[in-house]
Amino acid sequence: MPDATAPSTLRLGVAGPVGTGKSSLIGLLCRKLGSSLSVGVITNDIYTDEDARMLRAAGVLDPERIRAVQTGACPHTAIRDDITANLLAVEDLERDFAPLDLVLVESGGDNLTATFSPALVHAQVFVLDVAGGGDVVRKGGPGISRADLLVVNKTDLAPHVGVDAALMVTEGRLAREGRPVLGLSRHDPESIAALTGWVVETVERHRAGELVATDPGPMAPHSHAGGQVHSHAVAADTHDHH
Repeated sequence: MPDATAPSTLRLGVAGPVGTGKSSLIGLLCRKLGSSLSVGVITNDIYTDEDARMLRAAGVLDPERIRAVQTGACPHTAIRDDITANLLAVEDLERDFAPLDLVLVESGGDNLTATFSPALVHAQVFVLDVAGGGDVVRKGGPGISRADLLVVNKTDLAPHVGVDAALMVTEGRLAREGRPVLGLSRHDPESIAALTGWVVETVERHRAGELVATDPGPMAPHSHAGGQVHSHAVAADTHDHH
């Protein structure tokens, strides 16, 4: 059983559309922080455990520290609506590897409306990439506007897709009213250091009791390919964090 007197684990959600590099960002954090922090990972896929298998194969962590949740439905459901499977997976990690400093919870690839329930994570990162178009930060949505950190990923590809990455970051800051925005490239050590520094600072704020989980707000109605238009209710925080 986890030590009730130990600092609780920071649960950090990572969300964003399909293909923006969420799994690669998590792999990067595991490589950079795994020797100094005790880290675990939860991935979400609808019908497979592909993201978890990719991370295990990459050797970024002890494979037992990477767990997969198969949602079987709209990816929003498992991170916001009915979070039971993810809560159980996180608590299993906390039990098996206590004390943990950080659990990274990756959303299944989704659209601009994806956000985590504050009953599941203490903070959340929303990931966009330059290949999605330079105007995507202006399209808004609760993840873009109110996540704890917005990452504009793959900035090294910007010249190849006709996007001004610096402008995306600037417009992201405007859309987020000063909340942090980071342009990230796996080829840019300075941006990698900024990302890992933000995560370490967030872990420290959580340990000190200074981090208050906030809800980015209910998601707008949305649809998936071939699916019915629907929305998700805000999940009530009935979980006793420990």
